[in-house]
Amino acid sequence: MADTPISEEEFQKFREFFYRKTGIQFESSKRYFVDKRLVERIEATGNDTFRSYFTMLRFQASGEELQQLTNLMTVNETYFFREEYQFKCLVDSILPEIVARKSSRSPIRIWVIPSSSGEEPYSIALYLLEHWAGINDWDIEIISSDIDTRILAHARQGLYSQRAIQQLPVRMLQKYFSRVGDGYQLCDDIRSAVEFTRVNLSERADTRAYRNFDIVFCRNLLIYFDDISRKTAAETFYDALNPGGFILLGHSESMSRISSLYKVRKFPEAIVYQRSLETR
Repeated sequence: MADTPISEEEFQKFREFFYRKTGIQFESSKRYFVDKRLVERIEATGNDTFRSYFTMLRFQASGEELQQLTNLMTVNETYFFREEYQFKCLVDSILPEIVARKSSRSPIRIWVIPSSSGEEPYSIALYLLEHWAGINDWDIEIISSDIDTRILAHARQGLYSQRAIQQLPVRMLQKYFSRVGDGYQLCDDIRSAVEFTRVNLSERADTRAYRNFDIVFCRNLLIYFDDISRKTAAETFYDALNPGGFILLGHSESMSRISSLYKVRKFPEAIVYQRSLETR
């Protein structure tokens, strides 16, 4: 395989195919990253050329190889309490609004996508336990989704390195984690509080069931999408949110540049985006 590198034409064919399937578009500057992982899967599947591998990738009925390749191509790097100011905004500004107009009989539902290895949804659960007075009065449902099945398995296990937990206060580390070898494992109670699901945001069949959420966290995902895929994602989140629901993006992302469906809310802690109280 080393003697027959992936050609520019083959790279373009793969890039277009992968974009259609996932909404993720690789720039030409990512050639080395993409080629290296393609070669790895070509060799692992016993194919001799990109052409034979690409044929299998497109027509395999189970879709197993596409999932394996997607797992390799997606970047999953995060840590606990990243951009903590948004969690403070959740507790101090967003939840009071939601609670004020919500029946106590219905749970507060939070969708986190991508889940990555679980630090983000678990951080939300921990922050609510530690800082939200309403945690004893309201049921909270946290559903966290990712396209990468391998990383979802990691998330369910809840085992983390020193780097992942470096932002956590020592008190919380001692309270909610136990030492396992060189790592730290999150306690069962917190792990069981988050439901992990496999979702491809670009597949309507995957997202159709995701409805009636009060809050969506989608941080640092849309930067990998192009304008069309971002707009599709914005519409997907609109359908997933209850009227008046909120979406939080990464610090470098702006819904205002993507879609006019949402109102900008400038809270003291953070800028977030809100679906209107009226139905579309």
